Amino acid sequence: MEKKPHFVRRELLPREVPSISLALLLAAVLLLNALLYLYLNNFYNSLGRVETDPGLCPFGHFRFGAVKNCSPWLSCEAINREVRKLKCVGEGAVKKVFLSEWKEKKVVLSQLTNLELKEDFLHGLKMLKALQSKYVVRLLGYCEQQFTILTEYHPLGSLRGLNETLHIPKYKGMNTWHRRLMLAIDYVSIIRYLHSSPLGTLVMCDSNDLDKVLSQYLLTSDFHVLVNDLDALPLVNRSAGRLVKCGHRELQGEFVAPEQRWPYGDVPFEDDLMPPYDEKTDIWKIPDVSNFFLGHVEGSDIVRLHLFDIHAACKKKDPAERPSAQEVLDTYRKVLTLLIREAAMPGTREML
Repeated sequence: MEKKPHFVRRELLPREVPSISLALLLAAVLLLNALLYLYLNNFYNSLGRVETDPGLCPFGHFRFGAVKNCSPWLSCEAINREVRKLKCVGEGAVKKVFLSEWKEKKVVLSQLTNLELKEDFLHGLKMLKALQSKYVVRLLGYCEQQFTILTEYHPLGSLRGLNETLHIPKYKGMNTWHRRLMLAIDYVSIIRYLHSSPLGTLVMCDSNDLDKVLSQYLLTSDFHVLVNDLDALPLVNRSAGRLVKCGHRELQGEFVAPEQRWPYGDVPFEDDLMPPYDEKTDIWKIPDVSNFFLGHVEGSDIVRLHLFDIHAACKKKDPAERPSAQEVLDTYRKVLTLLIREAAMPGTREML
């Protein structure tokens, strides 16, 4: 008589249980990493600063608010006829700024205040036209004959008021290390864009102290950073041997880069003898500006710790040894990814 095969039920041994648990944990980690990758990829593309913006209009046009169609930049005639000044909201060495109204929408009208500085004003207009992107405030129109520029209005104002804004109850939820680091990433993205702009390598010269830097940028209602003032943006052209100098006066203080300071000790300053420099002056200032962005919220010291090495490199005395803006940006993004992953799965390392 043929014997039937005898099947024995195999029980899981106790030592196999941890192996299954480990496999499940690894699968969960892989799934989480995939979700984080998708999330961050969408985060950078939709909320971050990218050069290619499908919402941008062709050169010489703008799209305003919820309007789908692009309109031509407003001319002198249109500005004089359709724009109404409401009040003065700021005044600098070059221009006076007015909160204004156009077709029942708030806009900003900037007008030259000193004809001796008209070249600076016109240079800023030229940069504003040429650099329209997600990094730069939106140009709505201009009138060269009357030295007038019309731009989009951002009610949260310049970055100088960031900390005050974050203490308003409506925005307290934004006062986190994560959002503050994203603002720093926006700032470095703008520096990277200027250093590799369609016009060439541009240096942000209106940046001799922290307060001056912050005044050049706007905070948008959805908490991003835009560069607003482009009056002092000279071009570096290494192949042609062209470097820059930020102004004709002596610069002092630890905020400006070493190469921007008078190098000849007690010898009286002479502009003609001052050596020129390149865009690495912007890199020197990144740690100080980022330190402002990070503030003193929970988790900001951890972010600073992760950025310590790249910030130390930014402060190299020799400009050639400092990283590029792209390298700084890459590091910032890696730190953001790392910290989000660690926040999502605390203790994962210990479990593995």
